[in-house]
Amino acid sequence: MTMEELITINQLKDILQVDRLTVYRMLKDGRIRGVKVGRQWRVPRSEVTELVKGLPGLGPEIELRPSEILPVHCLQVIQDVFAEMVGVGSLTTDDSGEPLTFVSNPCEFCSLILEQPSGRAACVASWRKLARSQTDEPEFTTCHAGLQYARAPIEQNGRRVGIQFAGQFNFGEPDETEEGHRVAELADAHGIDQEKLSRAAKSIHRLQPSDRARVGRWLARVAETFEIIAVERADLIGRLESIANLSNFEN
Repeated sequence: MTMEELITINQLKDILQVDRLTVYRMLKDGRIRGVKVGRQWRVPRSEVTELVKGLPGLGPEIELRPSEILPVHCLQVIQDVFAEMVGVGSLTTDDSGEPLTFVSNPCEFCSLILEQPSGRAACVASWRKLARSQTDEPEFTTCHAGLQYARAPIEQNGRRVGIQFAGQFNFGEPDETEEGHRVAELADAHGIDQEKLSRAAKSIHRLQPSDRARVGRWLARVAETFEIIAVERADLIGRLESIANLSNFEN
């Protein structure tokens, strides 16, 4: 039979993010049970676990919107570095494909399309379509404008809260005739000057087919980094709510 782990008052106040006086009050009024070892209080780990479970808004039960647990200002900086380093455009959306960040390292071709309401709607539709995929691995596809996109899911405690995209690129040089037809169709569909869009097509990010694995690998790493941020932010919000609940108990 193994002895249950006991934690100190200092450890308990750090876990609950409260002061020592609050911990002693909790011991005195029975909200948490402890034992005295000599002159020092010790609290069984199971007591802390049960207390945390019983606090509303803490742990897996918390349901926060993606925008609440994915700090856009922080994600934007990391995403910008990733996009410029790999040589692609990048975007973070919520789990439905709705943008949370601005596009990082955008090419002029895609920027012209996104400036038009119908063009942006078509891009968002492409993001939403790819967001619906349930695979856990980075997945490549072709968007409405004929460019390559890849996505990796962002999860928080097993719940998908966002999608990380790498896009606005092609593998290798496109067929000039096919690209000309595609540019003409896009220009007509979204009211863009065809000559201007044709010139902008030269700004499309070009990667080699051998870069496919590299893009997928880096995309997965960025998504994993954002998952860590999401989990820690949700935990922080839960701790703040637990402090508020403990304050209510005092009143």
